[in-house]
Amino acid sequence: MVCSMTGFGRSKQTNGRISMTVEMKSVNHRFREISVRLPRQLLIFEDKIKKVISQYVKRGRVEVFITIEGEGWTKRKLQVDWQLMSDYYERLQEATAHFSLQDRITLGQLFQLEGVTEVMEEEAENEKVEQLLLSATEEAAQQLKAMREKEGQALLYDIREQLAVITQCVHHVQQLAPEVAKRYHERLMKRINELVQGAVDETRLAMEVAIFAEKADINEELKRIRSHIEQLQITLYQSEPIGRKLDFLVQELNREVNTIGSKANDSRIALQVVEMKSALEKVKEQVQNIE
Repeated sequence: MVCSMTGFGRSKQTNGRISMTVEMKSVNHRFREISVRLPRQLLIFEDKIKKVISQYVKRGRVEVFITIEGEGWTKRKLQVDWQLMSDYYERLQEATAHFSLQDRITLGQLFQLEGVTEVMEEEAENEKVEQLLLSATEEAAQQLKAMREKEGQALLYDIREQLAVITQCVHHVQQLAPEVAKRYHERLMKRINELVQGAVDETRLAMEVAIFAEKADINEELKRIRSHIEQLQITLYQSEPIGRKLDFLVQELNREVNTIGSKANDSRIALQVVEMKSALEKVKEQVQNIE
């Protein structure tokens, strides 16, 4: 199946106390690459998130954005550095005595000193948060895949149209190919008659035409083009990721078309080669976006 590498998916789920939003988008990439941006407290779930997405995406770069709202999904704890507080207190007492000050040191002042307290958020695994997160991730991944498949159908339609153009051009070239040697014989004969008066060595002329015909023979190239087109048509309906295989077949098609262009010394065939290369370029652009 043709599946695009670009798409978008979004899911928002709640369990009463907290709300989880997962958004993801994918673009072209040679391999599968998943980048997840999420709150620090959810980092312990990153590998599980990637595992869920990997079930739906085989190739492409996926960027995931996760936000969480609500209270109670993480525990906060006040941590006090008693040693640092003691050091502050001793230094303040020394300063009070040194400068003969009457100021009293209060508990509130000590707690406001830099570094004495810190609010810590516990990162202990929470089953309800994990279930909500992975459920939202899977729903977003399903939406992403659905969009990629929908766009893939549009790519499939366009590729098939361009392959039909190439097939038609091949048919025209096949009809024109036998006339190339004949037209060369006529041009050569006309040129010789203009330069030489009298009898022409027909044997030598036939040999020259035969050599040219052998060099200009494109039957093998035409056979390989038909074979590559057939392979492309089959590959387009395979269930596995097909992007790399299609890319290889398009390269082979392009090579055969270039060979025909260089071998067939005929303006009409050259025109068909231009049409085939134009269609192939469009196919190549579409294939670059296929998973």
